[in-house]
Amino acid sequence: MLVWFLPVFLVFLLVGLPVFFALLAAPGLLLFLNGQERDLTLLYRNLYNGIDSFPLMAIPFFMLAGEIMNRGGITLRLVEFSQALIGHLRGGLAHVNVLSSMLFAGLSGSAVADTSALGSMLIPAMEKQGYTRKFAAAITAASSVIGPIIPPSGIMIIYAYVMGESVAALFLAGLVPGVLVGVGLMLLIKLMADKYDFPVASRKYTWPERGQASLKAFFPLMTPVIILGGILFGIFTPTEAAAVAVLYALVISLFVLRTLRIRELPDVLGKAGLTSAVVLLLVGAAMSFKTVVSLSHAPQQLAEFILLLTDNPLLLLFLINILLFIVGMFLDAGPAIIILGPILGPVFTGMGVDSIHFAMIMCVNLTVGLATPPMGLVLFVASAVSGERVSTISRAILPFLAVEILVIFLITYFPAISLTIPRLTGFAN
Repeated sequence: MLVWFLPVFLVFLLVGLPVFFALLAAPGLLLFLNGQERDLTLLYRNLYNGIDSFPLMAIPFFMLAGEIMNRGGITLRLVEFSQALIGHLRGGLAHVNVLSSMLFAGLSGSAVADTSALGSMLIPAMEKQGYTRKFAAAITAASSVIGPIIPPSGIMIIYAYVMGESVAALFLAGLVPGVLVGVGLMLLIKLMADKYDFPVASRKYTWPERGQASLKAFFPLMTPVIILGGILFGIFTPTEAAAVAVLYALVISLFVLRTLRIRELPDVLGKAGLTSAVVLLLVGAAMSFKTVVSLSHAPQQLAEFILLLTDNPLLLLFLINILLFIVGMFLDAGPAIIILGPILGPVFTGMGVDSIHFAMIMCVNLTVGLATPPMGLVLFVASAVSGERVSTISRAILPFLAVEILVIFLITYFPAISLTIPRLTGFAN
C-alpha cells in the first residue's frame, strides 16, 4: 500500500495543501492505514534529523549574505556594471537583465532572490524604455534560474547532502551550464531584438565610465572568487565559505561602501531567517518523506520498471529529462531532489553515467522547473513584482524556456560541459 505515497502526495498538492504539510501528510496517512503506526515516529524524528546537518548550515549563511548585499545596494552596482558593458546594444536592458542575473548568481544562489531583487529594478526600467511589462517579467523570471546553477547554489548543497557528493565538485560543474543558459538567452534576445525592433539605449558608455562602473562592482564580484577559491584551495569547507561570505558582505556593506546601516541589520536577519526556515523545513519534511519511500521499496520497483523500458542509457536519459521537467512544473527543486535523487541516481550511475554529470542533469532540469508553468515559483514572484498575471507571463516565457530546455539536452548528451572543470581541478574522475 505504501507505493501509493506519490499519487496521494500529488492529490494533496492539487487540492492546495502546502508542500511542507503534503510531504508529511501523504506518508503519514498511508502508514496509519497500513497499520504501521509505530513507523509514524520516523516521520517527526527524521523531520528534525533532516535539518540537523552541518553541510546544510551553508544554505542560511548564503541566503543571509545575499540579503545583506541586496539591502546594501550591491545589486544596483551589478546592474550598473552590466549596463555599462552591454546596455548600448539593441535590446540592451534585456541583455542587462540576463547578465545581471549571471553576476547576482555568484552572490545569492537563489532564483527567488534574483527575481525579487533584479525584477523590482529592471522591470519598471524596461517598461519605461518601451518594453511590454509581460516581456520584462518573462525575461526576469527566465534568467533568474541561472541563480541556483552558477555557484554558490542551495540546491547543489542539498543534492550533495542527500547523495554524498562533493559540494566543490558540484559548484565547479555548474559554472559552464550556468553560463550556457545565460549566453543562450542573450542570443535569443539578439534575434528577437532585430525582429521586433527592441529599444536601444540613448547613449553608449565611455571607457572611463565603464572603468568607474567596474570599480564600483569590484568588491561584489570578488564574493564568488573568495567562496570558490577558499573551497578549492582547502582553506575552508563550503559551510565555512558561506559564513565567510556573510562576514565579507557585512564588512563591504557597512564599512567599505557604507551602503548599509547597523539599524537595518535586524530586518535583514529576520528576512534571511524566514527564507532559510522555509527551505530547511521543506528539506526536513522531504527527508521524512524519503524514509517512507525507502520502506515502500518504490526505488527498486521503479529501477526495474525503467530498465524494462530500454537498456539504452541515451534513451533513458531522454525519458528521465521528460520526467524531471514534469516534476519541476509542480514541485520545488529541493524536495524533488531529496525524493527522486536516491531513486534515480543509483540507476544511472549503475549504467555508467558519471554521478556528477547526473547531478547536473537533475539540478539544472529541476531549476528550470522553477520558471515553468503552471506552478513555477519564480513566475509567481515575477507576477507579484510586476503586477502582471501569471498566465500572461507564462505565455511570454515560452521562447526562453525552449532555449533552457535545449541547454538541458546539451548538458545531458555532452558530459564534458559539466565535467571538464571538476576534472581539471581534481574534484572529479
